[in-house]
Amino acid sequence: MSRQRLPVVVGFGGINGAGRASGHHALARMVHSALPQSQRERTLASLASLMGLESAAGKEQYILDHTLVRRVEENHFNVDSVSWNQRFPTESNGHPVSFDIARKHLPETIPPDWVVSPSSVTHVNVQIIGQQDFLLPTHREFEVKAAGQLPTGFDPGTLYASRNHPRGLQMTVYAASDALGSLGLDWDTVCEHVAVDQISVYAGSAMGQLDNAGAGGMMKARYQGLRVTSKYCPLSLAEMPADFINAYVLGSMGSTGASLGACASFLYNLRHGIEDIRSGRARIAFIGSAEAPVNPEVMEGYAAMGALATDKGLRQLDGLADTQAPDHRRACRPFAENCGFTIAESSQMVVLFDDELAMQLGASIFGAATDVFVNADGHKKSISGPGVGNYITMAKAVAAARAIVGEAGVRNGGLVQAHGTGTPQNRITEAAIMNETARAFGIEQWPVAAIKCYLGHSLGSASGDQVTGTLGVWHHGIIPGIATIGGIADDVRQDNLAFSIEHREVDTQQQKYAIINSKGFGGNNASATMLSPAVTRKMLRTRYSDSEWADWERANEAVREQQQGYDDEMIAGTRRPVYKFDHGVLVDDDVEVGARSMRVGGKTVELDLQSPYDDMRID
Repeated sequence: MSRQRLPVVVGFGGINGAGRASGHHALARMVHSALPQSQRERTLASLASLMGLESAAGKEQYILDHTLVRRVEENHFNVDSVSWNQRFPTESNGHPVSFDIARKHLPETIPPDWVVSPSSVTHVNVQIIGQQDFLLPTHREFEVKAAGQLPTGFDPGTLYASRNHPRGLQMTVYAASDALGSLGLDWDTVCEHVAVDQISVYAGSAMGQLDNAGAGGMMKARYQGLRVTSKYCPLSLAEMPADFINAYVLGSMGSTGASLGACASFLYNLRHGIEDIRSGRARIAFIGSAEAPVNPEVMEGYAAMGALATDKGLRQLDGLADTQAPDHRRACRPFAENCGFTIAESSQMVVLFDDELAMQLGASIFGAATDVFVNADGHKKSISGPGVGNYITMAKAVAAARAIVGEAGVRNGGLVQAHGTGTPQNRITEAAIMNETARAFGIEQWPVAAIKCYLGHSLGSASGDQVTGTLGVWHHGIIPGIATIGGIADDVRQDNLAFSIEHREVDTQQQKYAIINSKGFGGNNASATMLSPAVTRKMLRTRYSDSEWADWERANEAVREQQQGYDDEMIAGTRRPVYKFDHGVLVDDDVEVGARSMRVGGKTVELDLQSPYDDMRID
């Protein structure tokens, strides 16, 4: 069997309701109460920097209250008074409807039932005979009042020349820059070791960019009497996060794109990165996602499906009167009595190197991503309802882990990051899938994490939250408890599962693998197999000699110093996102094409390709 490259996680970054992903700060916010005092203080300092506070001193409760899932804040929209247009039909009833209007506000095409006559130099009188529909600007109370939001005061668009970028793309620039900084390696130095076409970038948004700077503005402009700008359409595309990373952060010319699978989209893209590295098509893969759906239009769409937890539903769960406000911190309740999921915003980024490059550069090893399995549900009744495809992905992911860590390792050294949305259907179906998978593989008490209870559901970025959260579990040695629930619902199967409301400490050296599970509307199921840092290092020790390992350890010392320095700068607020606009743009004269190789910007791209169909040669 040929030697296959191992996709090693060497960096990661991002931003969600728990704060910055790099340095494992986001996971630290989730398990804040279980951390030693020194770690709590450092994460609070990180959050204070994000939130624009001078320091965390005396602000601990404020910081805790203004992170994670909470009542929607007015920088998004006012949930008590959302702008609306109400249909306002009028009928003349034999007497014309009459009003004066400035000439400049007359429609270009006068409706046939309008009689227009001048009333002054600047105004006209309009009389309408018959029926006329108007849209009356008004306000209404929003049914859904909770969401997973970025820390209060954090605005990624103020950190670089954002030029009216949609919020999701602003978050993308921040997340990609955070991942780049987390490497502890100079990017130009890394690129000297890798061919120009061997860096892959796969990143996207399941919903696209739907706020007012993207598709939302484009779709609403005509109805609001506004002009459609030239930026709306291109910046709204779902693969634009990958395009922004290539164009303004990395300057990459390798494989790129976005594979969309609704709420499983991050894992779909992770699969592309893994396959590129395992096959040798790429030596580096940046995998990312960005979702910014905390706006009334998107939330109204999910609420209309009955998918989101409303205030009314939360009050019913807790036996509260109509006049009482529910606890919005506990809006998402995975595997308990619940009433819907809680939408959230997030952008996450993971960097993979092949094992040889990681060893050569002394990169830090946070784990490995070995497999992602994707399966559809087959025939469906409801396009949004869960199906059987997730049984296949889960079983394959555990089988892949077993092939590496063995029967005993699978039974005793893993955890499952559940999709755990907080809906009644999910709690029953996903628990049944996990329980049946555990039973089949002889796992008796499989630890289950469900971090949407802290972060909410960031749609296409949700499994990115789970991946970076898992890296944090392996660093801090704490599995977050499902802290928003009082107990597991009676209809949840848990014979072979270990749910916990409390945080659980684990021995990081005994942790072997994690299964990241994700389910998406339309029957998009994905389950990923990830290996812990301890297992990944053991695997590398079998592949590389003692001297090679010693060389890596020496090189990694400098890398870890750089990573610590980066974290210090981020906490101090002195580091800004990488955003290289109109930087190093190549033109035709920078390209030289030959028969066996070509040069692009002074770097070589090999063209001496071999046919994979050697047994069918026709020359």
